[in-house]
Amino acid sequence: MIKVIKPPHNIGRDVTNDSWSIFLAGSIEMGKAEDWQTRITDALSQIIPNELETVIFNPRRDDWDSSWEQKISNPQFYEQVTWELSALDRSDVIIMYFAPGTKSTISLLELGLHANDKKMLVCCPDGFCRKGNVDIVCERYGIPLFETLDDLILELAADIK
Repeated sequence: MIKVIKPPHNIGRDVTNDSWSIFLAGSIEMGKAEDWQTRITDALSQIIPNELETVIFNPRRDDWDSSWEQKISNPQFYEQVTWELSALDRSDVIIMYFAPGTKSTISLLELGLHANDKKMLVCCPDGFCRKGNVDIVCERYGIPLFETLDDLILELAADIK
């Protein structure tokens, strides 16, 4: 059974210690990136056994307002960032996707924060502006790196079976 949790939903309310959790980190860029999170969620729903209680943390907020000031004093922005940090820490697996044509500065920050956690799978196709940096960080920290989301999904499916 898969449950998708998005901000501002309380993470602790529906997540048990028996849940297997995945955070979908990566390119959003205020809606400039494709909704790859839905693509991953749909694929995972086909490969994760029903008996495996799975929580997917999807930071793509349904009610995001691009006019929100990105300041610590803005309650909505603060809530979003702290939700993401908490979900990243709580996750068993972090899937990170760097979409071509995006900058994804926050995702780069999150890559650095969790590079040493041994729970990341990264997809960074050609066309991402800092692909070389991502490639080197993944090599340095032994993070599995994929050219396509399909390859990443296949690897995750093999790990589940």
